[in-house]
Amino acid sequence: MALLVEAAREVGEIALACKARGLEITEKADGQGPVTDADLAVDARLHEILRAARPGYGWLSEERPDDAARLAHEHVFIIDPIDGTRAFIAGDNTAWAHSLAVTRNGVVTAAVVFLPAKDSLYAAARGSGATLNGAPIRATTRAGISGAKFLAAKPNYAPANWLGPVPDVARHYRPSLAYRLSSVAEGRFDAMMTLRPSWEWDIAAGALLAEEAGATVTDRTGGPLRFNAPRPLLDGVVAAGAALHAQILSRLDPDAPRDSLPPLRD
Repeated sequence: MALLVEAAREVGEIALACKARGLEITEKADGQGPVTDADLAVDARLHEILRAARPGYGWLSEERPDDAARLAHEHVFIIDPIDGTRAFIAGDNTAWAHSLAVTRNGVVTAAVVFLPAKDSLYAAARGSGATLNGAPIRATTRAGISGAKFLAAKPNYAPANWLGPVPDVARHYRPSLAYRLSSVAEGRFDAMMTLRPSWEWDIAAGALLAEEAGATVTDRTGGPLRFNAPRPLLDGVVAAGAALHAQILSRLDPDAPRDSLPPLRD
């Protein structure tokens, strides 16, 4: 975790410097959204720092071609250099983050989510709890779904996703999935969910933060999250305190159609 913290803080300075001098923006192939020179610079520096420190670890990152060799590694770095690139481009300093995680045999063991513009650094190591800027954080223990504060995009509330009426919850949104999970870990929101397929690099770090803060984190059907898959997509994510999480799953339709397209980048 100490290695991830040091790396996250260093690349935070890189991202802010790129933003200050003006971003170079291009579009990814296949409609996967924009990428900036900051995304690429952050990815390059993280690869340099982390692989130098742990040369025997595999690597999975949004901004680097996937290498199947990672599947043979016990430990793997799973990285999103900038989660919430569109918000980063737009100048919304509350909604983008660096997301860094280490997995061992498919399970996240250490994680950092850093919002450099807010100087908010969330960190967790498995079995050691979660912190925000060094102070312990806890997810809420709210049990009732009605009125709960949810972080989710509008399509998640489509009636087709639910058994019976759509729950009457307080709807909120943040572009970065890593930040949504961190906000549940912090207890600022009661739950987050995304019901479409989700890339591992968007989820890995925030999932451990939420778990170590006392939340239950699963895929959309209640299944466990496993990482470093050959195709690194998860079947959605639901995170909340145990009682609320159970209520959410009891209301979601497990047979609702999945989006047939890969998830678009935030």
